[in-house]
Amino acid sequence: MTKTSAVKRNLDSYTIRGTNTVVKVGDNVLLRSPESNTTPYVAQINKIQIDNRNNVTVQIRWYYRPEDSNGGRKLFHGEKELFLSDHYEFQSAYTIQGKCMVHSFKNYTKLERVGAKDYYCRFEYKAAIGLFLPFRVRVYCKCQIPENPDHFMVQCEECKNWYHPSCLGMTINQVKQLDEFICSSCNGEEDETSMKN
Repeated sequence: MTKTSAVKRNLDSYTIRGTNTVVKVGDNVLLRSPESNTTPYVAQINKIQIDNRNNVTVQIRWYYRPEDSNGGRKLFHGEKELFLSDHYEFQSAYTIQGKCMVHSFKNYTKLERVGAKDYYCRFEYKAAIGLFLPFRVRVYCKCQIPENPDHFMVQCEECKNWYHPSCLGMTINQVKQLDEFICSSCNGEEDETSMKN
């Protein structure tokens, strides 16, 4: 007796089991990790399919966390940073826990409040070769590293560049007490900063 292969057809949406939440192609979702005590995986839905046995599968495009990428987590990687990878895979739709939001870096930094399901992405990640796109992003401060939205920075009133208080030899509280900050480059002085209280 020969086995017949499951016939699949595409679906426009899927209601997460046990909820009223509907997900569609293009949505970002949280996927249950096999280890119950770990944080959920994050992926983008590329396709939703159902077979003639009513099994629903989703083709997903994985987001990688910095610690899962080549080179690991760096100082400028924020806690909620993800990389959209070129790693696609089919998963059972039953592993979907819920929806989440993956913002652009710019939109993420404008959020008034970051929720548990808010993430951001500024790099694409070629998983097989460990390559990041874009190759370069804007760097700030004297330390010349990309912005980490989790770290407080102060902006120079003249050049509009941003600086970490620690790179200026100051505390966050000292910087917050300033009326105006002008960096040493704009002030033309040898010392690190020019501040007005």
